[in-house]
Amino acid sequence: MPAAARGAPPDDRRRDDGRPDPDVRLGQHDRRGARSVSQSQSDGAPSTSNRTPAARAGLSDPNTIVFSEAQLAEVRRLQALYPDTRGALLPVLHMAQETFGYISLEAEEYVATLFDLSPAHVHEVVTFYTLYFRERPGRHVVAVCHNLSCHLAGAPGIVAHLRQRLGIDPGETTDDGRVTFLTVECLCACEAAPMMQVDDRYEMNLTPAKLDQILRGLA
Repeated sequence: MPAAARGAPPDDRRRDDGRPDPDVRLGQHDRRGARSVSQSQSDGAPSTSNRTPAARAGLSDPNTIVFSEAQLAEVRRLQALYPDTRGALLPVLHMAQETFGYISLEAEEYVATLFDLSPAHVHEVVTFYTLYFRERPGRHVVAVCHNLSCHLAGAPGIVAHLRQRLGIDPGETTDDGRVTFLTVECLCACEAAPMMQVDDRYEMNLTPAKLDQILRGLA
């Protein structure tokens, strides 16, 4: 038996190189509250990959962090596209977020095994980019651009109106889990300022009346 495997729990199977087998369960899913989003990511753009029906409904098993065989095949396909397989890390993290609803520490560990990376390396990537959620977001993500063009075109008023209508500040989620409210940097639609991203779509040339109409459509 390899030295790295001595004393390992029965369900923590190891490969010959001592790393965890990527096809085994990695323990308890992170259960931090869903009512807020870390402030460190509240100023960044939300991931659009977490808007699938399964993620919205919270259908993934909270005790199982593992990809399906089809997903593992897709991981291998993505890795083969790059001279260095680490080039596929970002899309695979998107896949993890879509599957599990957000990127927990357990999900980081699991993805690390797929790339022969340390969990710390994957954690650094997840925390560097603001498009990955480390806590479960609301059913809808409303992200208002507050960069220069949008700011000059009235973004502060848009943010204030959303604060009043939603009853929360940027970086928070409504008590019913319906909306996570963020402010983000440039979304590259300066010609339509002020604007925001709602889930997978852009809403542009915003006014308070248009905001109210958009919010009414978020179930």
